[in-house]
Amino acid sequence: MKSYIKIYGPPVLKAMKALEKIAVDMPEVCIWDAAIELMPVVPYGREGEAGYFGSVARIPEERCGRIISKSGEKVGEYDFYFEWFRNPNQEEVNSLIEKIDNALDTLGCKYTITTK
Repeated sequence: MKSYIKIYGPPVLKAMKALEKIAVDMPEVCIWDAAIELMPVVPYGREGEAGYFGSVARIPEERCGRIISKSGEKVGEYDFYFEWFRNPNQEEVNSLIEKIDNALDTLGCKYTITTK
C-alpha cells in the first residue's frame, strides 16, 4: 500500500526534502520521489548515511538499505510516495498526515494525499 503525495507549490523541492525527513523517522515506510528519479542513488554512504540522504538527515546504517522503495514503481502524476511495509491502519495514516501538515505548513505549499 502506498500514500501518494501531490505537492502544490512552490517550493516543491523543499517540500520533497521535508517529506524525506519525515520518512527517515518512520521505519514502517520506504519512499520514492521525483528527485530520486533524476539522480543515481548510492544506497550506502560513510558513517551510516545513505549517499542520497546525507544532505537530508543522518540515517542509521540498517535503514539505508530499506528507505528507498524497490518496487520499481515511479511516482507518475504524483511528486512523492510513502510505501508502507504492511497495510497501515487509519491511525497510522492520520499520523502521517499530521506529520506532513506540520512539515509543509512552514513552507506555505499545499498537498493532496491518496492512500491505496
